[in-house]
Amino acid sequence: MLVTVGQFSATTDKSANLDAATGLIEQAAAQGARLVVLPENAMYSNPDVTADIVPDSEPLDGPFATAIGALAKKHGIAVVAGMTEAPAGERGKPSNTVLAVDAGGDQLGVYRKVHLYDAFGYRESDRVQAHAPEPLVFTLDDLTFGVLTCYDLRFPEMARFLVDAGAEAFVVPAAWVAGPAKEDHWITLVRARAIENTAYVLASGQTGPVCTGQSAVVDPMGTVVASAGEAPGVASAVIGAERLRAVRAKNPSLANRRFKVLPA
Repeated sequence: MLVTVGQFSATTDKSANLDAATGLIEQAAAQGARLVVLPENAMYSNPDVTADIVPDSEPLDGPFATAIGALAKKHGIAVVAGMTEAPAGERGKPSNTVLAVDAGGDQLGVYRKVHLYDAFGYRESDRVQAHAPEPLVFTLDDLTFGVLTCYDLRFPEMARFLVDAGAEAFVVPAAWVAGPAKEDHWITLVRARAIENTAYVLASGQTGPVCTGQSAVVDPMGTVVASAGEAPGVASAVIGAERLRAVRAKNPSLANRRFKVLPA
């Protein structure tokens, strides 16, 4: 199947963000993609660490999620996108959530970020709620996809947790903040998660000036088969179970493993 990663720089303008997401979905569908992955925080992104993001958060039946479902149905393509989900009650912090919808516009499920970005001088946990690990996996054609978000990429046990839930490909919406060595960390970690799990990785990152871009599709041998570079746009590649099986036959590291991964 053909899959696409799309990238742009989200801001506090939710209408503009949705317009950008719409354009990427349309491009992916026009290429014949079965799945398009959009970045973390595609709905709304505010780099001001002191800003209150609760008023701009939305429920799963809110305008952004509804629009993504409608776009998926209109173009006949599955969509994965990051959003800021409103707190469940009157008090509390929003969730950094990934929404997955199928080609009919129905929700496949949601993933709420486990590892918050409390690193490199940033504290995501000051305004976002962390969640216990719950695997989001879904099957499309002949492959099963598992979802993780941005900073989760630095935790190999998160990817292995998804493998144990059946994932053969990882979907990684991200807003990978730019900085010294950060771009190298991004592509190194994306390739590492593919190699150690003999799995595909579909990694979508926001672009500059805040983030690195470099969205990519990586195959189970760790080969970058598509890259979007630095500018807003899309990158597409053909992936499939036959290639996955061939790599796992040559490198049976999952079959040879001696440890299990269990949530703390």
